[in-house]
Amino acid sequence: MKEKTQMPDEQAIEAVIKRQFGSLSWTPDASADWDAFKSDFLAGAPLYPAKRPVKQQSVNAFMERLSGLEGTKLRSFHETVLGTEVRVFGNVAVALAGCETVENETQVSRGVEMLLLVKDAGQWRIAGQAWDLESDEVKVPPHLSGVGAT
Repeated sequence: MKEKTQMPDEQAIEAVIKRQFGSLSWTPDASADWDAFKSDFLAGAPLYPAKRPVKQQSVNAFMERLSGLEGTKLRSFHETVLGTEVRVFGNVAVALAGCETVENETQVSRGVEMLLLVKDAGQWRIAGQAWDLESDEVKVPPHLSGVGAT
């Protein structure tokens, strides 16, 4: 299979995704980088977590909820990007990111996050994000799980 050559916009979007996931990681010795996390979002960007029924959250509300767990029952949290798919048209893009989350160094889950991005003043920012978790019925596709990715 011929390997796809990445364009600069796709690389920039993948860097945003990687930075966003990395900024959420914490251990008992190191806090999450909430400023870095927030900086990649447009003001007012909605988030839609996996929990149902669906309930829109602001970036600030999401950060407040998660940071409130940091150092309590959730002693460590680490998210890793497994694979991405990015589609760009001019100054708009959609991205899918397969991810793995490890909580308290033992609880592993996987899922897919979908992001709507816009480019303004040469910088890609997240305009909206939604995600869901893998289950017995819905698996992370191979190209987003690091298996067979190109």
